[in-house]
Amino acid sequence: MEKYDVVVIGSGPGGYVAAIRSAQLGMKTAIIEKYNTLGGTCLNVGCIPSKALLDSSEHFHTALHDFEKHGIDINQPKVNLPKMMSRKDEVIKQTCDGVQFLMDKNKITVYNGLGSFVDENTIAIKGGKEDKITADKIIIATGSKPNFFPGMEPDKKRIITSTEALSLKEVPKHMIVIGGGVIGLELGSVFGRLGAEVTVIEFQDGLLPTMDKTLGKELMKILKKEGFKFLFNHAVQEVSSTKEGVSLKVKNKKDEIINVEGDYCLVAVGRKPYTEGLGLENTNVETDKAGRIVTNEHLQTASNHIYAIGDVVKGAMLAHKAEEEGVYVAEFIANQKPHLDHNLIPGVVYTWPEVAAVGKTEDELKEIGVDYKVGQFPIRALGRARASMDIQGLIKIISDKETDEVLGVHMIAPRAADLIMEAVVAMEYRASAEDIARICHPHPTYSEAVKEAALAATESRPLHI
Repeated sequence: MEKYDVVVIGSGPGGYVAAIRSAQLGMKTAIIEKYNTLGGTCLNVGCIPSKALLDSSEHFHTALHDFEKHGIDINQPKVNLPKMMSRKDEVIKQTCDGVQFLMDKNKITVYNGLGSFVDENTIAIKGGKEDKITADKIIIATGSKPNFFPGMEPDKKRIITSTEALSLKEVPKHMIVIGGGVIGLELGSVFGRLGAEVTVIEFQDGLLPTMDKTLGKELMKILKKEGFKFLFNHAVQEVSSTKEGVSLKVKNKKDEIINVEGDYCLVAVGRKPYTEGLGLENTNVETDKAGRIVTNEHLQTASNHIYAIGDVVKGAMLAHKAEEEGVYVAEFIANQKPHLDHNLIPGVVYTWPEVAAVGKTEDELKEIGVDYKVGQFPIRALGRARASMDIQGLIKIISDKETDEVLGVHMIAPRAADLIMEAVVAMEYRASAEDIARICHPHPTYSEAVKEAALAATESRPLHI
């Protein structure tokens, strides 16, 4: 039986990065993946394919609506969905092949099959051929899968999850999205840009319920202009397939049942931890009511040589959070002193404009009784925004009323996914809003809005409004 220093179960961003860092630190490392390709949900049916389709659909939308204003005359553009999906598949393949290259480069042994605990140190691998290996340290990185509630069980044909949405053979005429969170809005945006009517049904009173309310309100205004329809404070009771598509029974604020019909229903009510088949019952590893593996501050389970990272533990289900946790665990095993601040893990929604945030929201600060001040700046006031015709959105900076330390940054803006890193760096070094305001930002750029919002938070003195 082959023995390793570290074995990682799951090859998503958390798992493969944990394996790479373990190997870099001189440990004999293996990784187990139940599917034929590495990369997990993120690379195969999540982050990477969705961003490929978001970019393709945004190009089409821009050609359709903005080229003429830019002085570019073209024939009426048409959607070639098979070709768009083919490009997406090519991006997936290149990215997954890249992970395999990294495994080879770092001399990490890859096992294909379902990894299951036989005991605290032994793992059985059931796949093409059955194997057993042992390890001193084991990292569980099995990720998550789409969630759904009773009455909305996917049939994977008309009632679909994000996985099926990423491989649709046609643009829906009317896509109904259950859930006003990240996944629903991103995939709704893809098909909305390609010509689908999109209706979003959300149980709560606004979009992006886990983010600062300013962002949800602003994004709703933008998506409404693009033709999105929203039903807030509505609870889906039942989804059923019909000859023509799907029919939903939905309870409104008055407790009345209304019918909503379309040709596809995307169930996007979050994701749940995936531990099926792991054999946790053969270990001391515990799970909570939500199915997440319970860990301490060092990501150790009740069996302290077994660690868990990423979507399968508490916290935001984000690929980059999983990566950072993977590095943390590898370095902790190697007796280093790694650092990870979960408050400073940014979140991004890849609509257009993009939405990004880091740190505390206003509601969170109110809840813990912190006095704060807010600075905001509209994107439309930027010269760069007018030049590129991307004028929607805002930057919001929240800082401590007494010390001026930046406590949260929330933005909806072109390239917000990249802009947010200025805030993350500033907050990592406990910068004040004034620190950001006094840094020279290049002109004309979108980043000037960060400086202006910082000025607004510091002395209520933005220069360009």
